[in-house]
Amino acid sequence: MSILLIVVIVVIILFLVGTIIHMYNNLVGLRNRVKNSYSQIDVQLKRRNDLIPNLVETVKGYAGHEKGVLEEVTKARTGVMNATSIEETSAADNQLTGALKTLFAVAENYPDLKANSNFQQLQSELSDTEDKISYARQFYNDVVLKYNNACQKFPSNIIAGLFGFKEESFFEAPAEERAVPKVEF
Repeated sequence: MSILLIVVIVVIILFLVGTIIHMYNNLVGLRNRVKNSYSQIDVQLKRRNDLIPNLVETVKGYAGHEKGVLEEVTKARTGVMNATSIEETSAADNQLTGALKTLFAVAENYPDLKANSNFQQLQSELSDTEDKISYARQFYNDVVLKYNNACQKFPSNIIAGLFGFKEESFFEAPAEERAVPKVEF
């Protein structure tokens, strides 16, 4: 064999090894971005969960006989705090969002409560947190899309399969939230 042939073979081998390393590192980076973006959702959910007891206490003073609504909010909050997977968190978060909507609907019946500065501040903070949660979910789903694409596209799918990279689940809204609202006048 000539020296030139050996050099060409070595260059090809180095190129292939470099490509494999690059694809592997890309998959690791994407997987870590998925984990990070999920933790950002978690941070916002925790912030919301920390605000809820204050909101419930404020509402109790004005609407104490709405015990079922307050219990539903507390139960839903506990569900979010105890969730261990993306699917469980998503389901519990959707339940909490529905319970909060009901709570704010009940608050509409209490003008003194709506005028209370603590309630207004908590409602504003929760609204801001809901916006942040929405953004964090969107970002998470964008990152999951990139990661899942890398796990499925050739040739990185070969590296993903060899090293055990698994596709991640999207954060999805329940069917009732996707339905078009009916507006009547």
